[in-house]
Amino acid sequence: MNFDTPITIALSKGRIFQQALPLLAHAGIVPTDDPETSRKLIMDTNHPQVKLVIIRATDVPTYVQWGAADLGVAGKDVLLEHGGEGLYEPLDLKIARCRLMVAGAPDANLEGNRLRIATKYVESARRYFAARGQQVEIIKLYGSMELAPLVGLSDLIVDLVESGNTLKANGLVPLEHITDISSRLVVNKAAWKMKHATIMQLLAALQEAIAKAA
Repeated sequence: MNFDTPITIALSKGRIFQQALPLLAHAGIVPTDDPETSRKLIMDTNHPQVKLVIIRATDVPTYVQWGAADLGVAGKDVLLEHGGEGLYEPLDLKIARCRLMVAGAPDANLEGNRLRIATKYVESARRYFAARGQQVEIIKLYGSMELAPLVGLSDLIVDLVESGNTLKANGLVPLEHITDISSRLVVNKAAWKMKHATIMQLLAALQEAIAKAA
């Protein structure tokens, strides 16, 4: 690919970053520093016009929405919480797959109102239970979600489930499926117009990489 206009891509370290790198490499974008050891927050690539911005996963949609990055890779879970304002979501990258689930003890009661739900996915949990006609209390947590039902903080949790091993280790089970999650390419709306040709080239290369990986 020839990048004739500056492009900034927002990524978060971890699983998404590792699984996005081969897709970017197929599009000809390779970081010049080792992402595992570098402490740089703005990473150069083999293309002088292309930069990678390394930020928290939950901040990716915000950076893209406000134009601090032209594009980004974000989990659908993060996008559901953000709401997608100011973004286009043109491509499912089909990486970092998991499920957003309601989980709890095997004999947990899912019916009735005033259930207490511990989660960091507040908006997704609220929408899900509202669609069931239930009024619930949402308790926002940032980690160790499995602990909440064990100590009586909540009746249920809403969290991402990949293998289910962490739930099982703590005596919990998946109870209800909310939605499938994967990482998506998101694009700033202004960049989509101003840098459309370059972004479409990148999209085509990523789509080709996804098809090969399938």
